[in-house]
Amino acid sequence: MKLALLLLGAALVVLGALAAVQGVFVDGLQRSGRTFLAMMPILAVAFLLAGMAEALLPTGFVERWLSDGAGVRGHLLAWVAGALTPGGGLLGMPLAAGLLKAGAGVGVLVTYLTSMALLPLLRLPMELGIYGGRLALLRIAASCLLPFAAGATAQLIVRLTRL
Repeated sequence: MKLALLLLGAALVVLGALAAVQGVFVDGLQRSGRTFLAMMPILAVAFLLAGMAEALLPTGFVERWLSDGAGVRGHLLAWVAGALTPGGGLLGMPLAAGLLKAGAGVGVLVTYLTSMALLPLLRLPMELGIYGGRLALLRIAASCLLPFAAGATAQLIVRLTRL
């Protein structure tokens, strides 16, 4: 988390300097403020939801169903939950962080996050309408196994490197 903050801070300094040089620094601050005000309610709800989920999930449930030791059932549950998570990363990332703190396995969480990114069922009607059933269904079919592969790969990396 500290590294991410440092990298984002460095990027902010660089972009802020570029904006100042080009004379658009104040405009950038105003746009940032508007985005902050628009996104804050969503982020607050997402973080509250993640905290509540972490507090409400019994340790036994997390160990049995969401740990890397849960095997295929943990990955299947993560795959389905990822596809059903509304709001994508705004909700899913804080939820995954809360589940990690509650003891969920890294492989299972990678399966969840990958499924959330590749298989959001709420997006399917839009895909059908924009580029048609054939391409939408081909994309979904081709993406179905990728969350499992990503989760298993993450689990293997952790096991081999003890990250």
